Amino acid sequence: MARLDERDAEHLRRAMVLARQARERGNDPFGAVLVGGDGRLLAEGQNTVNTGRDVTGHAETNLVRDAFRSLDAGTLAASTLYASAEPCAMCSGAIFWTGVGRVVYGLSANRIYEMFPPDAENPVMRLPCREVLAAGTRRTEVVGPALEEEAERVLEDRA
Repeated sequence: MARLDERDAEHLRRAMVLARQARERGNDPFGAVLVGGDGRLLAEGQNTVNTGRDVTGHAETNLVRDAFRSLDAGTLAASTLYASAEPCAMCSGAIFWTGVGRVVYGLSANRIYEMFPPDAENPVMRLPCREVLAAGTRRTEVVGPALEEEAERVLEDRA
C-alpha cells in the first residue's frame, strides 16, 4: 500500500464519494478528481457507461475529456488525477494524451479481478496503468494502490 499525505488521502476519498454517487445513478462505482499543483480542485468525473450508453464513459476518461477542453498544458502537467480504482488501459491512455503529471489510485485492478473474476460478460484488458503510462515518452508518476480497503468497500457497496 502506498503512503499518502493528508491532502492526497482527502482527494482520493473524494473520488470514492463520486464513485458511490455513480452507483446511485445506475453506473459502476468509479470516480475521479483532478487537482492542480496548487491544491485547487480542477475537475471531477464519474462513470457514466450505463446512463450515457457509452462504453468510454469511465470516470477518468470523462474527467480528462472535460479538463483538456478547458485547461492549458502546464496546468495539466502539474496536476494529479485521483481515481477510486486503478485506471484501465483506455483511461491510462487518455490520461497520458491529456498530459496529467501524476495519478493516485485506490483499489488495484488485480483486487478487482479477484472480487469480480473476468468472464464473457465482464471482459478485462489486463494491462496495468503503470505499464501503459511507462510506455509513453512523457513521465507520469503513478501512486497506488492506496487506501485500498476503503476503496474496496465502495466497490462492494458497504460503507
